[in-house]
Amino acid sequence: MERLTSDLPLPASLRGGVIALGNFDGFHLGHQAVIGRAVARAREMGRPAIVASFDPHPVRFFQPDAPPFRLTTIEQRARLFAAAGADALLLFRFDEKLARISAEQFVVERLIRDAGAAHVVTGEDFTFGRGRSGTIGTLAALGQAHGLSTEAIPPVSDAIGPISSSRIRAALLSGDCETATSLLTRPFAIEGVVQHGDKLGRTIGYPTANLPLDDYLRPAYGIYAVRGRLPGGRMVEGAANLGIRPSFDPPKELLEPHFFDFEGSLYGETIEVELISFLRPEAKFDSLDALIAQIDADCAEARRRLRPGS
Repeated sequence: MERLTSDLPLPASLRGGVIALGNFDGFHLGHQAVIGRAVARAREMGRPAIVASFDPHPVRFFQPDAPPFRLTTIEQRARLFAAAGADALLLFRFDEKLARISAEQFVVERLIRDAGAAHVVTGEDFTFGRGRSGTIGTLAALGQAHGLSTEAIPPVSDAIGPISSSRIRAALLSGDCETATSLLTRPFAIEGVVQHGDKLGRTIGYPTANLPLDDYLRPAYGIYAVRGRLPGGRMVEGAANLGIRPSFDPPKELLEPHFFDFEGSLYGETIEVELISFLRPEAKFDSLDALIAQIDADCAEARRRLRPGS
């Protein structure tokens, strides 16, 4: 899948494409419906399928001090979009210039002139243009006036209601990995480069691979049963602490997975860790022996929850 940015001309082979337009953070069931429709329409029309999104997320532009909220990185989304059948990912840089343009300018200049769009698919709640003045009605009217066909996909709902990134974030903040996994259709996963730590874990028989949380949403602090995807695609199981490690000084916010039955160095490698099940909140221990006993128990429980059918 090709990676494109809006500051450079689209290759001729990708002009005239069908564009799925949205933020798509999380790529949950609702997002999958929008992109799936765009890919299907592109195949019907014999045109390329392009996912167009924004970087940084508009919330980060308008609220730079907002707490971390991202469910996926651009790299993770690119892989998910490619697996869904997209031919390219087009990123619009969300800056002051883009924030100021009108809804009409965005459609006529960015989608039609620059991206060469022939058809655009969005979710029904998509808004765009200065002050979020553009709606799906605006998009349809402007498209009709300029020869661009459009369609809007209704929300995907379950027994609770419409599936949204907000619901997924709320589930993760409460430690409800199972609900987040159901809405995402895969576990929430944190990807990063393994850092050197204080290496205490290896001295007590539980070495960890330390990952920064960067711009990811902070799920409930605590201990999780996890699965890790290592370089080369190898999958491993483990238990992880996500939080500030209250038993250690100074506190440091990290995801620290310990992978069962794994030997080797991961320093400097990019890995992805899936949060499968929340075991317990973080706790501070009065002695190293008490900490080790609890880690023994956590790993045993993580193994149990990771067994098929658990």
